[in-house]
Formats: sequence, C-alpha cells, structure tokens
Amino acid sequence: MILRDNENYISPKGGGILSEEPFWEKAFDSGVIPKDEASFDAIVVGGGPSGSAVATYLAKEGRRVLLVEKGVWPRDKVCGDAVGGKALSYLAELGVKSRLEESPHFRVTSIIFGAPKGTLVDIPLPKEEVDAREAGYSLPRIQFDRLLFECATEYVIENGGNVVQGATVKSLLYEGGEGDARTFTGIELSHAGKKKRWHAPVIIGAGGYTCPVARAVVKETYGRDMVDREHYCGGWREYWSGVKGCKNDEGAIEIHFLNKSPGYFWMFPVGGGVVNVGVGVVLADLDKQKRKLKDLQANIIAKHPTLSQRFADAEMVKGSGKGWQLPFGSPREGESLQPRRAFANGVLLVGDAASLVDPFSGEGIGNALFSAKLAANSIIENEGVDLDSGMAYQQMLWDALGDELTNSHKLQKMSKRSFLLNWVLKKAAKKPKIQKLFTDMIASKDAQGKLHSKWYLIRTFLF
Repeated sequence: MILRDNENYISPKGGGILSEEPFWEKAFDSGVIPKDEASFDAIVVGGGPSGSAVATYLAKEGRRVLLVEKGVWPRDKVCGDAVGGKALSYLAELGVKSRLEESPHFRVTSIIFGAPKGTLVDIPLPKEEVDAREAGYSLPRIQFDRLLFECATEYVIENGGNVVQGATVKSLLYEGGEGDARTFTGIELSHAGKKKRWHAPVIIGAGGYTCPVARAVVKETYGRDMVDREHYCGGWREYWSGVKGCKNDEGAIEIHFLNKSPGYFWMFPVGGGVVNVGVGVVLADLDKQKRKLKDLQANIIAKHPTLSQRFADAEMVKGSGKGWQLPFGSPREGESLQPRRAFANGVLLVGDAASLVDPFSGEGIGNALFSAKLAANSIIENEGVDLDSGMAYQQMLWDALGDELTNSHKLQKMSKRSFLLNWVLKKAAKKPKIQKLFTDMIASKDAQGKLHSKWYLIRTFLF
C-alpha cells in the first residue's frame, strides 16, 4: 500500500495518521457482471483517466456503456502523479474536480527546474490560476484514478451499462479481412477464470501503453510497430517520506536534469511529507547507456552532489518502487497519421493508447482527458465509428495537439545537451524576464513555440 509508514496510513493533510483505511485503499463494488454475449452501445477497455472519462461522457449522453478494467481496486498506477491545469476543466465537467479538492492532495504553485550542474530556478505558476485553484495538483494515481473510476461507475450504471474489474481482454472480435476491410464488433476476455464475449459497434481503447485494443489496431490490423524506442520513455517511480524540503501541503514540484545523461529526475510531493520520486529516460537513449533506471535512481539518491543530502534522513515507502513506459506524442518521420494511428472501423484510441504523452514534461493526463472528450463527441455526432469519422478524429487530435507535441519534442532533444541547459538555467536564475518566459511557457503552449525563434532567444537571453 503506497501511503503507509510503519504500517500506518499517512494523512496527506498535515502529515498525521488516518484513523481508518482511506477510500482508495478499499475494495470497490462496481456492480453485476453482464451475461456472456451481451451487447452494448460502446465498450471501453481501460479504467484509467481516459477510459473513465470517455465512459462518463458517453453515459451522460444516454449511451449504454461497458467499462472494462484489468485491475481490481485498490490498484496502483505508476506515474509521476502531477495533475496539471490543462486537466482541470475536464475534471470539472466530469464532476471530479470538487471530489479531488475534498480529497487529500498537494497543491502545486510552482515548478523548480534543476540544471545538470545544480543551478535551481523556481518558476511560479500564474498567480491567477493558483488563486482560482486552476494551476495543478499532485496526488497518488491510486487515489486520483479511483475518483474518476467511481464517478464513471455511477454514470455508467445509472444509464443501464456495466463496469467490470479483473477482466483481461484476450482479443477483439471483428468481421472482414485486414486493414480497412476489417470492422471490430466486440471483445473476448477472461474474467474469474471464465471466457466471455461482449459486443458493441464501438470499442474505445484506453488501456495505456499495453492496451490490447491499440495492439489489435496498430500492429495486428495495420502492421505497424507498437513500440518505437525513439518515441517511448522508460520511467521508475518510488515513494519516499522524510525528504528535506518536501513537508508542506502546497508548493513546488521539482524537475532535475541529469548530467551526462538524457532524461530527468523528479520530486513531486503528494502531501503529508510523502514524495513521488522518479527518473525518466527515452528508451533509445537508455539502450545506449546500458543502465537500468532503478540503478540510475539509486545512484542519484545516494551520490548526487546536492540532492543526496535531502535524502539523508528519508525512507522509501516499502514496495513502492515500480517501472513503466510512456508512449510519447512526438511526431514520427514518414508517418501519414501522427503521432500514430488512433482509429479503425469501430475503434477509437484515447490517452496513452493513442500515444499522446508530452515528450518533454511527461505529462499525459490533460491530453488523455482531451482525447476522451473528443472521442465521445465524435461517437455521438457520427453515431458510431467508421473510417471517415475515425480519420476526422485523428486529424482533430493532431490539429489540437500537434504544435504542442512537436515543440515539446524539440525541447526534449535540446534537454540532452547539458551545456545548453546549464547556460539557460543559469541565465534564468538571474533574470526575472526569463523566469516570466518560463511561466508563460507553462501556462501557454503558444508561448512555448517562441523557444524555437533564434532571434527571440537572443533578445531574451542576451539583452
């Protein structure tokens, strides 16, 4: 259990001990299991943020939805745990934002960037967003996902649908041949040791980087590779208590760029003195290093010139170390569908299954929720999914996110040059004008694009 300290439950509010087991650590009854061969208006595979969101949006419009989740609550999800401002409008629409604010959390007011040589720059988030509680939060995904999943369950069941936990999708049902000639019609899965088949004219893949729906579409139907190691990130996460400078319930999250190594080390408090600590590196770069992320993180915590001092009296929460992968939304050279195919006859992909994670920050929840709303709107407007509406969905996704993801990919590549990061952050530490630029970048992806204007950078950094 990820928020324990010596077998007690830690309260993220004030660092005390909870009198009872928190709701996200309890089992959750999601209702009856539908009969074998049952039919629905839509099947959603994956109960994380994008899956819960699209199920909620569809159910609120009266669609009979089957939401299928591989895990059984309580279930953890490995992540950095930050929920950025981009996600909050969708959470409000879904009825989750108020529940989040009533639940223990850490309130993010700034981001500290650490240069490879150790220079620190504290970039405040826009004050008006902080004051309006629109800047961001940080809380464990076991807790955040539970809030969304419970909300989705309420709407799905209220509108005649079903929610199933502990279901492993084995394959997708389809008619026709390969590629464009194939139409998906349902799923076959294993639940409680029994094989079941359920049917729907619409299937939404929301199962993360290992999503069986994405695999059926991307690899099995259209013959493309699921994993491009130039566009995937490996991550390792642990929870720690007692880290110096991380005991408040609001403040900064931290991103520290690594010396002589691509990627970064993060420290995201989640409240109550507990910190999500992790490291992420692009898989292709990790291959070149021939190192394991777990060992890289252990070395940073034990030997980093400045960061190691903050862990001197800290303790890792037992059993919290886990690894996972992030499918980046960076543009692929030579591909006509960017960042990769997200549709087929009868299928739309959302969130990580559609490869929408920001290549620079690693943030994926905002894009996941955006894609969930866009997918639900497309399904409702077109009364299903065919190749034309699927293509339109893909184009709308890239029209909305393409510039942002492309800019982030350029920043990701720039971040591999330690000398450049050291110079930029050293300048930023001394010049409020540059700090304002960083604040604008965080609040506005349009402002982020200015980083790719050489003359703008010269004026900002040299004058």
